[in-house]
This record gives sequence, structure tokens and C-alpha cells, in this order.
Amino acid sequence: MEITAAQIAEYLEGEITGDSSVIISKLSKIEEGTPGSISFLANPKYNHYIYSTNASVVIVNKTFKPEGSIKATLIRVEDAYKTFSKLLEYANQVKLMKSGIEQPSVISEGVTYGENLYLGSFCYIGKNTKIGNNVKIYPNSFIGDNVEIGDNTILFAGARVYSETVIGKNCVIHSGTIVGSDGFGFAPSEDGSYMKVPQIGNVVIEDDVEIGACTTIDRATMGSTIIRKGVKLDNQIQIAHNVEIGEHTVIASQTGVAGSTKIGHHCQIGGQVGIVGHITIGNNVRIQAQTGVGKNIADNEKIQGSPAMAYSDFSKSYVHFKNLPKIVKDIEKLKNN
Repeated sequence: MEITAAQIAEYLEGEITGDSSVIISKLSKIEEGTPGSISFLANPKYNHYIYSTNASVVIVNKTFKPEGSIKATLIRVEDAYKTFSKLLEYANQVKLMKSGIEQPSVISEGVTYGENLYLGSFCYIGKNTKIGNNVKIYPNSFIGDNVEIGDNTILFAGARVYSETVIGKNCVIHSGTIVGSDGFGFAPSEDGSYMKVPQIGNVVIEDDVEIGACTTIDRATMGSTIIRKGVKLDNQIQIAHNVEIGEHTVIASQTGVAGSTKIGHHCQIGGQVGIVGHITIGNNVRIQAQTGVGKNIADNEKIQGSPAMAYSDFSKSYVHFKNLPKIVKDIEKLKNN
């Protein structure tokens, strides 16, 4: 990406101070700025860097008042932090602006796809799959039979989407993620072995969902495993068969959710949380990292610990736990008196 400071200022609706013709080709932190880069200054703690930075352009708040000479061109905006985020989003869009079908790749019988498809090399698209407009599927990805993928969805390299999966619009699925693998269903036999229970359901992912790298979402035994609109899943998460996750819930890395559990909307679940199967977690629930959830949780609860308890109770108990050696010593003294 090469663009002038004037073009950036026009896009950001900012005011320029300095050389408007300077060419920008990359973004940088202000303390790591190099010629040809653009950075931003929003936190007063970093003000001193603006006088020494080698960045060619710096986005600043309109209220910023220099206290010395500045080499960089300035773009003044109402909110430098939000504006730079807008620029990051634009740069990412430019980076991802790909289209066309690379070879070798396989598009099976009955596949339909919309405008501006990008299909990277060594991809496989199964029979009767339907792909919307502006979809990007990066190299080495697998899409099974009868899959549906909505407009503007991105599947990064090495994603695996099994048959019958439904993916909505504006979704992002990162590398190594597997959607639609068999649920963990086995029935014990009299001889002590296990018989596999066929998993004939699917996975439904609604609009605006983002799924991190190397996460696995199992297909339902029957019916659907459902990831509702706006859900954000981190890397390395396990979602078991027939789980349902409510709208705009976020889950951090290394969390596992066992089969048939229902999680409400707008929940926040920390990393390394273990959630047993066949329970219901309410709406707006907050679950701290490394919590073990073994029972239903009501709306608006905030929990921690293993087994989980109310967050405030856990905090109070933990104070006593840290003091346990002293408490035991005090008890021994009392016993000996």
C-alpha cells in the first residue's frame, strides 16, 4: 500500500500540518516509526516520542499542542486512537483485497458462488456447496458437500469445514479451525468396548461471528450445534455437539464446552474454563479464567473457582486459603495451650 498523507487525511477527515505529499507505505508504533510509516499519538505518556520519531506522518488529536520542533507531518483529528483504528481496518481490507480462482483447486459438481470469489490454490469445494459474494477462501482449505457460506465471509488458510455446515455473512474463520467434525458420541457395550453413535447433525454459524485459529466446533448428533450472531471465539477452543452459544458472547482460549450445554447472550468466559454438558448458562454471565462450571448458572452471575462459586465468595475464600498455614499454626498453638 502506497498512499500520500493528503489522501489519508481526506479519508480520515483530518487537517494536515506539514508535507501533504509524503508517501506512506506502512503503519508503525510511534516509538518504532521509520521513514514511510504512519503512527498515532493519543496517550500523553508518549508525547516525548513525537519529537524524535522517524515516522513520516503522525495522527494526533486536534487539541495537541507541540512543545518543540516535529519532523513528521501531522494529521489532526477529533480522536486519534479511534481514527488510527479506522486506518488499521482500512489497511487490513486492502491487504485482504484478493479475488480470482488459483490453481490447482477443485470445485465439485453443483457448486454455486457469487461475485469476487477468492479461492486460493490447493482448495477443495465439495458438491452442491453455495458460496455468497465477496467470499475469500485462502489456500489449503477444505469445504465439504452441501455447505453454505454467506457474503463477505473469510476462511483463512487451512480451515476445514465439514459437510452440511451453514456459515452466515461477515464471518471470519482462522487457520486450522475445524467446523463440523463428529461429536464425541460413543455408547458402552457389554464387553467393555465402545460403539460409535453416528453424528448426523450439522453446525450453524450465524452472521458476524469470528472464530480463532485451531478451534474445533463439533457437528450435532441430531439437529444443530449453533453459534449465534456476533459470537467471538478465541484460538484453541472446543465446542462439543449440540452446544448453543447465544448472541455476542465471547470466549477466551483453551475453554471447553461439553455436549448439549446452552450458553446465553452477552456472556464473557475467560480462558481455560471447563463447562460440563447438559446445563444452561444464563445471559450476561461472567466466568473467570480456570473456572470449572458443573451446574446451571442464572442470568447476570459472576463466578470463579473449581467447582465454581460466586465471584465475591471465591475472593473472600481465597484470602483465607492464602492464610491457611498461619491459621493451622494458630490452631495448633490453641490446642497446645
